[in-house]
Amino acid sequence: MTIDIRSHKKKVLDQKPQFNLVPFIDILFTILIFLVLTSNFGEVTTDITDVDDSSATGKPNVTDTSGTAEYYLVPVHNLQTVIVNGQDMSSLIRGGAIGVHTKVIDEGEVATSPGKIVITTPPGMSPETAVKAPN
Repeated sequence: MTIDIRSHKKKVLDQKPQFNLVPFIDILFTILIFLVLTSNFGEVTTDITDVDDSSATGKPNVTDTSGTAEYYLVPVHNLQTVIVNGQDMSSLIRGGAIGVHTKVIDEGEVATSPGKIVITTPPGMSPETAVKAPN
């Protein structure tokens, strides 16, 4: 008995691939419903006066991935005033930010508020060393 390869080949070549649309449409609508339900289409607004500062330490978040720089850039929205140990250092503000020495961040106190930074340096550190104008 011989195998008829020619008729089998012709039968395979004549068949067109079939794509069942019903499961595809079901999955498509499921994904669409999920995206619509989990999306936020409204505008998000935040009022700065509503922020609770009771748990804030006033120190910027410096992580291990920030590097080993001597000064860290501290940006504050609409920064106008920088006070270091009672001395006005606002002339060093560049682009709404100022450079603060790492020793001040680690051992001193940095209090930020909208438009203002008040810094208390560790003992023995001058205000000129504590802050620096960003490059």
